Amino acid sequence: MSQTWDDALRASGYRVTPQRQLVLEAVTRLEHATPEEIYAEVKQTVVGVNVSTVYRTLELLEQVGLVTHTHLGHGAHRYHLAAQGQHVHLVCRACGGITELEQAAVRPLVESLDADYGFDTDVGHLTVFGTCVSCRPPNHAKMRRS
Repeated sequence: MSQTWDDALRASGYRVTPQRQLVLEAVTRLEHATPEEIYAEVKQTVVGVNVSTVYRTLELLEQVGLVTHTHLGHGAHRYHLAAQGQHVHLVCRACGGITELEQAAVRPLVESLDADYGFDTDVGHLTVFGTCVSCRPPNHAKMRRS
């Protein structure tokens, strides 16, 4: 994967720097992380990196197409590798847990929004908030599709 990152940066006219490599590695490890979480991870390896470097690096990596961000509620964007593809996020309001779903899971909704309203849904930024199975009360009826 690292070689692909290097190739993508060079193809876009950018050098492969240790800071860029460390930020990409942190995004990979942390998955849905804020810039501050990524900074804390990078800082464990390199003391001299500052948070503004992480923000600039994330912006560049998104421009090159290596990372992407999503909004998972209030607060900072969360970043993940663009190679993971577009997916839907389920966010538990109780524990903050994040579950990723394939686009196919919401295809009926997306098709209905298009057919009924002419609305083209950006599934990559679709986030559904609720309560995960671990945080729901035990007597809560489970909704399952057959």
